[in-house]
Amino acid sequence: MKSFLNELAVQRWDDHRFYHHSRINQTLHLISAIGFLVAYGLVFVDPAWAALLAWCLSMVSRQAGHFFFEPRGYDQVNQVTDEYKEAIKVGYNIRRKVVLMSVWLFIPVSLWISPSWFGWIQPHTNGMEFAHDVGMGWFALGVGALLFRVVQLGLQQSWLKGLAWLTKILTDPFHDIWLYHKAPIYLLKGEWMDPMPHVRHH
Repeated sequence: MKSFLNELAVQRWDDHRFYHHSRINQTLHLISAIGFLVAYGLVFVDPAWAALLAWCLSMVSRQAGHFFFEPRGYDQVNQVTDEYKEAIKVGYNIRRKVVLMSVWLFIPVSLWISPSWFGWIQPHTNGMEFAHDVGMGWFALGVGALLFRVVQLGLQQSWLKGLAWLTKILTDPFHDIWLYHKAPIYLLKGEWMDPMPHVRHH
């Protein structure tokens, strides 16, 4: 258990110090985290609508923060290159995220082209049913993406690392709210980048 908690702490620390310098990115993660917590509650009522909320609000805001606002290039705070960070990324790095988001976009397009999803499901007959089918597809994608990366990490590195990453992802909404709840205040004060003195002196 000690090794597991240590691995979890290391992954959380690396995720923060390497990938969350932008105050806009931090604020978007705060919005994302709140959306995920609502989705967590909604999943027990209707997984499809929980997935629609999680993907359309939480995942879009979260990934927009990384793709458009987080600085790339040499990381002066940690003294490492962007290539190094991408190579050691435990979860989904930019390349993997592009693949994941491409599959995400493919699901509604494929359901529009083939309402029965090539004979696998009952065809939708109206907009609400279409949205529900998309939601279930996205729910399956979310679960599948998590399990796929856990197995990949387990086989390539260690099952401890894979399970710690899964725990980190599932608890990130709680952790992000605690970590970034002041980010909007800093933005209003005109601070676009987190100076991260706690990282520089770690």
